[in-house]
Amino acid sequence: MDMPESKKHINLVILESPGKVATVNSYLGSGYKVISCKGHVRDLPKSRLGVDTENDFKVKYINIQGKSALITELKKEAKSADKVYIATDPDREGEAIAWHLATVLGIEPEQALRVAFNEITKKTVQSGIDAPHPIDMNLVNSQQARRILDRIVGYKISPYLWKTVKSGLSAGRVQSVATRIIVERDAEIEKFVPKEFWTIEAILGLGKNQKIKAKFFGDENGKIELDCGEEAQKIVDACRDSEFSVKNLKISKKSKSPEPPFETSSLQQVASRRFGFHSKRTMKVAQELYEGVDLGAANGGVHGLITYMRTDSLRISDEAAAAAEALIRAKYGDAYYPSKRKVYKSKAAAQDAHEAIRPASMDFTPEDIRPFLSSDQYRLYKLIWDRFVASQMKNAEYDAVEVDFISAGYIYKLSESVLSFKGYKLAYSDDDEVFDKTSKLRGLKEGDVLGIGEILATQNFTEPPAHYDEASLIKFMKEKGVGRPSTYAPTITTILERGYIERDKKLLKATPLGVATVELMKKNFPKIVDYKFTANMEDDLDEIARGNDTLEHVLGAFYGDFEKTLAKAQEKIGENKVELPVEESDIICEKCGKRMIIKSGRFGKFAACPGYPECKNTKPLDASGKSKKEKEEPEKTDLKCELCGGDIVIRKSRYGKFYACSNFPKCKYTKPIREEIGVACPKCGAPVVKGFGKNHTVFYSCSSYPTCDFSSWDLPTDKTCPTCGGMLAVKKGKSVLVCMNKECSYKENLPEEKPEA
Repeated sequence: MDMPESKKHINLVILESPGKVATVNSYLGSGYKVISCKGHVRDLPKSRLGVDTENDFKVKYINIQGKSALITELKKEAKSADKVYIATDPDREGEAIAWHLATVLGIEPEQALRVAFNEITKKTVQSGIDAPHPIDMNLVNSQQARRILDRIVGYKISPYLWKTVKSGLSAGRVQSVATRIIVERDAEIEKFVPKEFWTIEAILGLGKNQKIKAKFFGDENGKIELDCGEEAQKIVDACRDSEFSVKNLKISKKSKSPEPPFETSSLQQVASRRFGFHSKRTMKVAQELYEGVDLGAANGGVHGLITYMRTDSLRISDEAAAAAEALIRAKYGDAYYPSKRKVYKSKAAAQDAHEAIRPASMDFTPEDIRPFLSSDQYRLYKLIWDRFVASQMKNAEYDAVEVDFISAGYIYKLSESVLSFKGYKLAYSDDDEVFDKTSKLRGLKEGDVLGIGEILATQNFTEPPAHYDEASLIKFMKEKGVGRPSTYAPTITTILERGYIERDKKLLKATPLGVATVELMKKNFPKIVDYKFTANMEDDLDEIARGNDTLEHVLGAFYGDFEKTLAKAQEKIGENKVELPVEESDIICEKCGKRMIIKSGRFGKFAACPGYPECKNTKPLDASGKSKKEKEEPEKTDLKCELCGGDIVIRKSRYGKFYACSNFPKCKYTKPIREEIGVACPKCGAPVVKGFGKNHTVFYSCSSYPTCDFSSWDLPTDKTCPTCGGMLAVKKGKSVLVCMNKECSYKENLPEEKPEA
C-alpha cells in the first residue's frame, strides 16, 4: 500500500539558495524534502530606523515584503515534517538567516537542527545531516551588530548628505572608506610631480657573438642615484675608456615557493588580472561551482565542484591534502611532492571558519568535465584546481648567477636565474620560463675582461602611482582590514551604482560627487571614513563572533561618540553645503541653444540641457562622453529571411557584422557573419572562421558547422607540427605555438611580436 503524500517526505531541509536544491536533494534521497528560503526572510523595515538606540539596540524585524507566500509554504512544510534541518550558507550571514528562519518557524535556536556545508559533495552533505548542531548565537549577534551599525550610519548620515550635497544620496560604513581610498589615490596622481633620474647600461661582449647588458649600480662605496644628465655622461665617458672586468661572481641555488590556495580576495584579484573579471562576476561563477553543476549521468549527475567561496582562510583539510598528494604523485611523479606537506598560515585577522577555496573532489579534472561547464565556469574552476594542486607541490628551483663588473672605479651589476627544476610550475605559473636553458654567465670567473659594445645613458622620469582597478582595490582593502570576504564585491558594486566612482575601462576613478562626499565626510564624520577605525570595528565584530564581546557593548561604544559627532555636524549644516562642479559638454541644445551639461543616470552618462525644467532636452552619450551618432544605414543584400521572407541586411555591432531581417522588430531573425581567417579546417578542409562564444570570448570553428564539429579557443595556423604533422595553433593569450593534436606535446616560442589569438 502506498504511503500518503504527506508522509513521503518526513525530513525537511531548508537551503538558502535555490541553486543547491537539486544537488542536495540528489544526495539525500526520498526520505527528505529539500526546499529553499531564497535568502533572508526577515529584515529591518525600510521606512524607519528599526533600532531602539535608547534600549540596548533592540531591533524590530519584519517579514520581507513579497515573501509572505514563501513563509506560509515554509511553515506548512515544517509543520508536516518530522525534523527540520536548516542548511543555510556556512558564514555569519547564513547563520543569521538560519536564526530568522527558526524564529519564523517557531523553533528555539538551541533546539534547531543547524547544518552547514563547506562543500556540496555527497559525503559532506550526508555527514552534515548526521551531525546537526544548535544555531551559533555569537555568529548571529556578530551579523546583527554589523547590520545595525550599517543601518545607523546609513539612516543617520544619509539625510545630512541630502541637505548638504545632493538629494537621494546614501552613506555606508565600508562603502565610504572604499570611496575615500579611490578619491585619495586620484588626488595623489593629480598632485604628482615627476622627478628626473638617469640609468646607464653597458652592452658587453661575451664571446661567440653573445652580448649581455649590465646595469650601473654605483661605486665601491655603495649605490649612486643619478638625477642629472651631466653626472651620467661623466660616468659614461670614464667607463668608455676603461675595461670592464669581473670583480665578484656568486653562484647559488635558489627556490621559489608556490602560492597558497585561493581565498576570496586572492581569487578575485587573479581572476581580474587573468580574465578581466569584475569581482561580482567572479563571485557569481564561484557560487555556481559551489552550488553544483550537472556533469551528466556518466559522472553521477549534479556535483558541487569547489568549497565555500567566501573565506579568508588558507587552511585545507587532511583529506584534501591527501587527495592532492595522490594526484601529484600519480600525474607528476614522486619527485614533485615535498618531503613534508605544505601548510599555509592564515593572517591573524582571518576568521578561519572555512577552508581555503579548493576543488571539492579531485575526481573531476577540469579537462574531463569541460564539456559540462560554461566558458567562465571552466576558466575559474581550472584556475582554482591548478592553484590548489600547485600549492601542495615542491618548490621550483633555480641556478642563480650574480656578477659585479668594475670599470673606472664604477660597479655594474647583472644577475641571471635559470630554472633547473620546474616543481609546482608544472601545474600553475604566471610566466613562460624556459626550463634548463644554459646560463650565459656561468662560464665567467673573477678577473675576466669583457669587450665593450656600447654604454648608454637614458633619461627617465618617475611615474605616478596607478589608478586602482578592482584587483588592486581589493588587495588594499584586505591589507588595511577594511571589509571581509563577503563584502568586497558588493561594496565595489554599491559605490559604482551610487555614482561615487566610475569605471574607465578597467580602472576605477572618483567622480566629482565622490570627491565632494568624501571631503564632507572627512570634515564632519572623520571616524566613519578612517581606515583604522573601520578595521578595528571589523575586529570588534570578530570578537562578538568568538564570544569575547557583546553586541550591546560594541554598539554602545560606537554610538555614544557618533551621536555627538552627528549633532555637531547638524549645527553646521548651513556652512557645509557643497556645490558640485558642472561638467559642460561641447553639445549645443538644438531646442534652446544652450551648451548642454553632462549628468549621470541609472544607465550611464547623458547630456542634459541646463535650462531644465523649461527645456527638458537630453541626449545619450557614448563611453567617451560624446553624443551617440544616428544609427548607420544597414548594408543591403540579395538574401531573404528564412522566417518571414523579408530582405536580409547587414548590421554592425561591437562584436562585428551580422545578418538581420529588415522587418525588425517584428521579425528578430539574426545570424552572425563569420570572418574567415585563411586557414583550412584540419578535419574536413572547409574554411575556419572566427566567432564569439559566451561573454563574447573569441573562438575558432569550421564554417561547415554542424556538419563538422571542429572548434578551438587557440588560433589555428597554416603551419605544420614537425613532430607529428598536425596543425599548429597560437595558444590563447600567449606567444607560443602548440600542436592541436592532444597526444603531441610540441611547443614553440614565437618572436616578441605576439599574433592576435
